Amino acid sequence: MENQETTALFPASKTYIRGGWYSARSGRTFQVQNPYDGASIAEVPDLSSHDLEEVVQDAVIAGHAWAKSSVNERSKKLETWYRLIREQKNTLGELLSREQGKPLKEAIGEVLYGASFVRWFSQECLRSYGRIIPNARTDHRSTVIKQPIGPCVAITPWNFPNAMITRKVAPALAAGCSIILKPAEQTPLSALALAALAEKAGIPPGLFQVVTTSDPASVGEFLLTHSEIRKVTFTGSSKVGRILMGHAARGIKGISLELGGNAPFIIFDDADMEAALDGLITAKFRNSGQTCISANRVFVQKSIINRVIAGLKERVLKLTHGRGSDNPDIGPLINGDALSKVERLVEDAKSKGAQLECGGTRGKESQNVYLPTLLSGMTDEMEMFSTEIFGPVLPLYSFETEEEVLERANNTEFGLSAYFYAQDSSRIHRVMEGLESGMVGVNTGFISDASAPFGGVKESGLGREGAIEGLDAYQEVKYICQGGL
Repeated sequence: MENQETTALFPASKTYIRGGWYSARSGRTFQVQNPYDGASIAEVPDLSSHDLEEVVQDAVIAGHAWAKSSVNERSKKLETWYRLIREQKNTLGELLSREQGKPLKEAIGEVLYGASFVRWFSQECLRSYGRIIPNARTDHRSTVIKQPIGPCVAITPWNFPNAMITRKVAPALAAGCSIILKPAEQTPLSALALAALAEKAGIPPGLFQVVTTSDPASVGEFLLTHSEIRKVTFTGSSKVGRILMGHAARGIKGISLELGGNAPFIIFDDADMEAALDGLITAKFRNSGQTCISANRVFVQKSIINRVIAGLKERVLKLTHGRGSDNPDIGPLINGDALSKVERLVEDAKSKGAQLECGGTRGKESQNVYLPTLLSGMTDEMEMFSTEIFGPVLPLYSFETEEEVLERANNTEFGLSAYFYAQDSSRIHRVMEGLESGMVGVNTGFISDASAPFGGVKESGLGREGAIEGLDAYQEVKYICQGGL
């Protein structure tokens, strides 16, 4: 096991439930490994459904009291949590980099991005307004208020083990809800560190609990079907999202789903070429391509395809790769299965006529590093066109007309994010409205912000996170009609 003060922020082999740091009743634990070399970083409690009834009841009790608290109290505690996260950004970033593998500079950037949600919702809860509706009868008054939805469950992924937590936990707490978090089994340490800082910030016991487990299916089913849970929020694959949606449906629970993506990235012939290529590198290779909003299908107008290939090849070959703590551009993929999937997609494309411009092999220094790869000559019949790559592979598809590329870009069951570069103002408006996507980046490859609604359409999910919509997701609207006035 690495000896680098992994658990400096929280007790070793414990998780944060029921207002304290506990082991699993069974005493079982599981290992957390660095994906770069497989080294064991820490062990955490392996909770089962037998550990969870008290967790849920604590969430219910704590939630009742918190719902009655003033928005000023919630705001102040969230602001304190935000400041503590900022103060510990380097420690949190180092921990995140080791358990997830991403470059240290990206890990610290994620911590700061995650903190921005805590601050946003610490302020947004002060602006959770109701309204008075003019009533047709003079002796009646119609009022609308917003109230906490109740105890919530959040299930978060391994690719952003800090920011995906704060994006869910902060609005739940701001709205007056308690929340039980089930982090990905690959990356539970960032969740425990955030819980420790929340405890230090004075967030009351039972409001934010962390369930670590190596058996997410049974634990998830227990939590999602429990009668006391009123809201479920999940970020992950569409396959798992369908299963969780079924569990939630049994109790008619509120649900938010941020699922898979297959983002098109379109470069028109009137684009600012240098800006487009730089934006594409950002949109494709952040977190080694392991992001749900990563550029997945890159469409380039035929008249400029050769210039784009040359410019991208030059940029891709400059990308460094290695251990996250060494601050490369590209870190390891999360595990061997992820790497094998990327290899399969590349081989399928090559076998059907794609040209390998650079990359296309594993790194020699780590079993899970895949070299940044550029493919040209892609066609829509290749498996990569309809599959989320989740790796550092940039596939280029050529097109001729705006109508053609819009049809091909929308030819997917997903609709999370989309990007395009163009200068003509009429084209910009046509394309941004024509893309079937919940989010569109116009002349930018970076679209995420705490103040903006994050989410997709079609099979990319339900609901939005961040912005005003992110707080509304944890509130019920109550209409009150008062007569006899």
